[in-house]
Amino acid sequence: MNKPQKFEYPVFYAPYIEILDGVAGLLEQLETSLELFEQLLYELKEEKYEYRYQEGKWTIKEIVQHLIDAERVFVYRSLRFSRKDETALMGFEENSYVSNYDINKRDFNSLLDEFCLLRRSTILMFHDFDEDILDLKGSVEGNSISVRALGFICSGHVLHHLKVIEERYL
Repeated sequence: MNKPQKFEYPVFYAPYIEILDGVAGLLEQLETSLELFEQLLYELKEEKYEYRYQEGKWTIKEIVQHLIDAERVFVYRSLRFSRKDETALMGFEENSYVSNYDINKRDFNSLLDEFCLLRRSTILMFHDFDEDILDLKGSVEGNSISVRALGFICSGHVLHHLKVIEERYL
């Protein structure tokens, strides 16, 4: 389960693929990004949960909810494409997902637990995909993307946001 080739995903996902270790396989990437998520966020001090480094930026709680929402969307796409569903899918507006839900009222640890359970489910799903399934593609917003790319994007997306948290929130 090697990293996807550039033709397997739209260019706007490239940062999520490029942030990944060039050697590790898909399942290892999913596991490693989960471990890093747990290490960083379960140790976070409570005063940081609703911190914004700048007006209009998401809180850490909002980032975690965004990670949950995005993972669900990426996994849903993977499921559809892995079952050879050729229905073209729409994108999702991440900012609307955050602004239309009062995430900051949620308990931080329950957010973390939700993401971890979701990621474990993601790992189980991808564990059963063989190379033929990983090679399958579908269309999102008119862009072709493979099941393999979606799995790697799940990992890179988390690493991207963990890096932002480390650089701008801590």
